[in-house]
Amino acid sequence: MSVLTKKYLDELTYEIIGSSIEVHKALGPGLLESVYHKCLRRELSIRGISFLSELSIPIFYKGDSLDVDLKCDLFVENAIVLELKSVDKMLPLFDAQLLTYMKLLEVSKGILINFNVNNIFNEGQKTLVNDQFRLMPE
Repeated sequence: MSVLTKKYLDELTYEIIGSSIEVHKALGPGLLESVYHKCLRRELSIRGISFLSELSIPIFYKGDSLDVDLKCDLFVENAIVLELKSVDKMLPLFDAQLLTYMKLLEVSKGILINFNVNNIFNEGQKTLVNDQFRLMPE
């Protein structure tokens, strides 16, 4: 896809959250993030959704590329950053982390998924957008 649209990203978001719900239905809450990560990679593959796992995020500071170990959990269809958690409480720090990843990867949408909840749809997912999303075509 050459030009990303809001509609495309919204449809992809629906598939990502649906995939997360499918994994959560099969496993339930209370496991390590790494377990959900592996299962979600499998579910996305089954659905034909491409992604990069543990993508190294480049850091440039004052013109220099820095060697840091900064990775996002999943970069889906080269369009959405997906951060996975398995925590008792979602913290504002997680929003800040995702927004920074979005900025560094130059993407307009990101999703936080917390698998340590009873219901992912109601309490375990949060979608964030930035100004780049607001300027996209419908």
